[in-house]
Amino acid sequence: MNNLSLTRFLVLMALTGVLLISSCGDEPLINPLDDDTNLVSDNPAEIQVAWNHVFLQVERYATGYRPGPAPRALAYIGLAAYEACVSGMPDYNSLKFRYSGLNLPDPDPTVTYHWPSVVHGVYSEMMPYFFPDPHPDARVQWDALVSNYNAKFQAEAGIERFTASIAYGKSIGEAMWNWSITDPYGHDAYKNPFGNYSTGETYNWQEHYDAPGDWVATLPGPGAGMGPFFGRARTFAITADEKVAWDPTGYYKMRYETNVHSEYYSQALQTYTKNAALDYETEWIGEFWSDDLVNLTFSPGPRWVAVASQVIVHENANLETALETYAKVGMALNDAAVGCWHSKYIYNVERPVTYIQTYIDPNYKPNLDNPLTGEEGISPSFPAYPSGHSTMGAAGAEALASVFGYAYSMTDRCHQGRTQFEGTPRTFGSFYEMALENAWSRVLLGVHWRMDSDEGVRFGTVIGRKINALPWKN
Repeated sequence: MNNLSLTRFLVLMALTGVLLISSCGDEPLINPLDDDTNLVSDNPAEIQVAWNHVFLQVERYATGYRPGPAPRALAYIGLAAYEACVSGMPDYNSLKFRYSGLNLPDPDPTVTYHWPSVVHGVYSEMMPYFFPDPHPDARVQWDALVSNYNAKFQAEAGIERFTASIAYGKSIGEAMWNWSITDPYGHDAYKNPFGNYSTGETYNWQEHYDAPGDWVATLPGPGAGMGPFFGRARTFAITADEKVAWDPTGYYKMRYETNVHSEYYSQALQTYTKNAALDYETEWIGEFWSDDLVNLTFSPGPRWVAVASQVIVHENANLETALETYAKVGMALNDAAVGCWHSKYIYNVERPVTYIQTYIDPNYKPNLDNPLTGEEGISPSFPAYPSGHSTMGAAGAEALASVFGYAYSMTDRCHQGRTQFEGTPRTFGSFYEMALENAWSRVLLGVHWRMDSDEGVRFGTVIGRKINALPWKN
């Protein structure tokens, strides 16, 4: 090589070195969002389990949130947490493009997120929106969680990474909340359980009573129908046509009749007989699944989040699995509540107590009592068909089975140690078995027809499968 060629070669190499150094100084060699060493699955589920535990404590005391608003909150918060972390879940897809009007911030490609802090940010942002006035006892647990995990995650991630991560989680939570308030039949429904707070619509059950067999407000109770417009709230997987349960007069041939040989009388007698027995097993099953009463327990929908948390802890599941689980269960519960309440006010079926007291036993009372107030013989204050417990239970069970398996056995310890009712743990061979017993418990408690429970299981299973069929994975 002559001197001129050597000089040109050395100059070229020098320029190349300068460009490489400049490139390394301006941009990272690895985009954090493509970094396989920063996966959501490498983190424990601890923070999401902790937040859902607080959710259940808050919701237990929250007036107006049952039956529909609490499942709705679980759906929006669960989906927000999932979407906030999906960029660190390479086997999963974002669902945000499926929902018109949902505009979520993109992650910063220059930030290596601390995923537990991102989830912490989502819940920290959204919980106060959904529960602006929590019970003081629950507030103590809430505040302690925030303080403890702020300190824990700052120590784990460093102040700069923690700050960026929690800010991103909060931005997702804020955007999800802004989308949630565009649903006039779901947003703020807890503020008027007997009408519609956002639109001002009212509902008078007497105006919808056309003939015997139609729903009559039962006492003790508020004398009004709860959730008459919740069936119009937003859903995540089912369409408007899919919000309707099977017609009971066709499928079950449950046309109103007083003939003692009719199906209607037969199912009334079944509820009466099972309820009247009140042996230990009957009482245990009825009380174990009740979850009807504010201040006593969380409500029937969130019960399945309590089940989910037990499984996640038992399996030592990672954060990725928890995010999928809570999102699916929350969205399934929301759609089940919407579909169920839409159907309830279409079919407007009376509670068994109304018929039984008229044609079988005037002194009959259901077994649902409130140990906190002393009220006895309660029937939930809305039409019977289909059963809300059964519909939400089957939807939640189907969502759980899609993650942990259709033959997953467990012991449910949701109410272990309770003294106000029989909460001794019960063991099951599958989530579906749990859903079936949950449904049957409503007949044993004396508040539902068998058809309410049967259709609730069928309807809820269909809804859960619609949620599972969303394109969660690649």
